[in-house]
Amino acid sequence: MTAADSARPPAPAAAGAPPPRVRGEHRYDIDLLRVLASVGVIVCHAAGELMKAVDRTPEGGGPVYWTALTGDALSRCAVPLFFAIAGWVVLSGAPPRDGGQLRKRLIRIVVPMAVWTVVYLLWDWVRDAHTDPVRDLAVDAVFGSVRPAFHLWYLYAYVPVILLLSVAVLVRAGKRPWGAGAALLALALAPTALGDLGRLLDIQVPPFAWQFGVYQIAYAVAGAVLLSLPGSAVTGRGRRLLWLAAGLCAWAAVAVYEHRVHFPSPYASLVVALLAGTLLTALNRITVPERFRPLLTRLAGASFGAYLVHLVFLEALAPRVVSADAGWAGAVGGLAGLTVATVVLSFAAALLWTRLRLGRWLG
Repeated sequence: MTAADSARPPAPAAAGAPPPRVRGEHRYDIDLLRVLASVGVIVCHAAGELMKAVDRTPEGGGPVYWTALTGDALSRCAVPLFFAIAGWVVLSGAPPRDGGQLRKRLIRIVVPMAVWTVVYLLWDWVRDAHTDPVRDLAVDAVFGSVRPAFHLWYLYAYVPVILLLSVAVLVRAGKRPWGAGAALLALALAPTALGDLGRLLDIQVPPFAWQFGVYQIAYAVAGAVLLSLPGSAVTGRGRRLLWLAAGLCAWAAVAVYEHRVHFPSPYASLVVALLAGTLLTALNRITVPERFRPLLTRLAGASFGAYLVHLVFLEALAPRVVSADAGWAGAVGGLAGLTVATVVLSFAAALLWTRLRLGRWLG
């Protein structure tokens, strides 16, 4: 999930991470994107609960299947938006000044990630959700398995992306980020080294998932480019509506792809890239009325925490809301109700612990 660090890099998704201090212009459009991306992740996971109920096929319950497909297609761009915002923060909005600042940014992501990993391990243990011992799940989580909290996979990729881009920025600025460079090299070599160690000692080593894909770097760089453009360059008079119309077409394309080709659609697919790109362009430098800015800033600051906690509420509420036998009204109402309840509870919880000064631990 999180101008200085007013572009709080996720998410979240991501989500993203909490915002660093503002050094220049505060981009309220970035705040808006962060909140929308966090809500999008929740919509995506709520739709996933409906899909799970019908076993991902219309034969399991037509209204529930099509409602879930529509919701998932709409929210499939949330994670690409998080990477795009992260790229803008590091490459344009608030480039790191030195290795110390980079270290603080990463700590503000990794510490809450570790705390919530423990929370979800305990949550699964209380619900008896996994047959594997908690100790084994905890060891796997260190290396990158996210079975206790599948939504945290994003942070296993987000941290290396931020590290790579930040090292490049610092080197370009004439700095020598030895520590960050060593950490980046360690992440690059770890999969092979651990695999070799497992073979030498004849032990099973968990897969190492602290890695990023090319598409994630591409979204980050493209996001930096698009969000750095002046508003008049691509969204002048009347153009925002055209971009939003293109976004509706991309949404339909994602839905068709997920029904005919693969569900869920990969984040690296062309249709998802088009959906993310059109929405990003349509909202770039959009003017947020002054009366909404204080609330929007607070919600943006809480978006990383909401991303981290939302699965607790979602998994607790879903069995009481989702039914494969629901008709159209029940299916649409179920998705909307599950989403709204989870969004409200997640952001309320994040705002509460922020007020209690627990943000450094809980996000």
